[in-house]
Amino acid sequence: MGQPAVEVTGLVKRYGAKTAVDGLNLQVETGTVTAVLGPNGAGKTSTIECCEGYRKPDGGTVRVLGLDPVADSERLRPRIGVMLQSGGIYPTVRAAEMLKHTAKLYANPLDTDALIDRLGLGSAGRTPFRRLSGGQQQRLSLALAVVGRPELVFLDEPTAGLDVQARHATWELIEQLRHDGVTVVLTTHLLDEAERLADTVAIVDTGKVIAHDTPAGLAATNGSGSSTDSAIRFTAPPGLDLEGLLATLPPGLPAGLTALEQPSGSYTVAGDITPGVLAAVTSWCAAKDVMPQGLTVGRRTLEDVFLDLTGRELR
Repeated sequence: MGQPAVEVTGLVKRYGAKTAVDGLNLQVETGTVTAVLGPNGAGKTSTIECCEGYRKPDGGTVRVLGLDPVADSERLRPRIGVMLQSGGIYPTVRAAEMLKHTAKLYANPLDTDALIDRLGLGSAGRTPFRRLSGGQQQRLSLALAVVGRPELVFLDEPTAGLDVQARHATWELIEQLRHDGVTVVLTTHLLDEAERLADTVAIVDTGKVIAHDTPAGLAATNGSGSSTDSAIRFTAPPGLDLEGLLATLPPGLPAGLTALEQPSGSYTVAGDITPGVLAAVTSWCAAKDVMPQGLTVGRRTLEDVFLDLTGRELR
């Protein structure tokens, strides 16, 4: 497939005595959308900032479009776009002026008026950045990242704080970038966003990539890597005896089934869901005089896998 757009090998980043990134490996293929997921403090932001050239690694190698983001920053910056979570924009500058000024720094920028219209910023064009709503600030940051027609764009939480309409407009823009051959690396806490947009997903925890696959590939495995690509989901009164449910399943059903209540009153039975498993679960509910509301049968979600791999406790 040619040279990867991003290649990270054995990356280490420390802050004093704390190791935020600990031998991380990551590869992003050209022309794809890669979502980097992880709990707070997992090391994903430090990794991306090393790729952007904002932080110098303490170990390992980083290559972006074949270049060292720190040593070759002058050659690399015209070829990439960066959307930061915060900062990087003068608080008193008007939105349209900032975008037009930035566009002039590039040889072949996008049409700024069309970009403003696409992201719904027309009414905010003459408003100083500090007076924009949080969602408008996010959309302007996105516009600034893509206006120069980058080969590769890094997007940090691109839809944080956006309403539904703005979120969908942002998704459509990212999909258009992929269609145009632009490589996109985004961090997000919205797992449905990653499932919709990403060609591949990298899950980061404790400073390492602990899983890297397509969304469907990840959803088809459990935390140990074995195939468990379906689940029964329903809601019912909290506190059902799930150990009792699994213990009373008749012999002959597939092994390795799991049952979980998360959050309270929401139940998932995961594994190789056959007609016999479905019948056994609904029969158990009937015997307990429990009505399983909203019962569905389908594949495991990216959220299921994420929680299996990174844990369910708060960080």
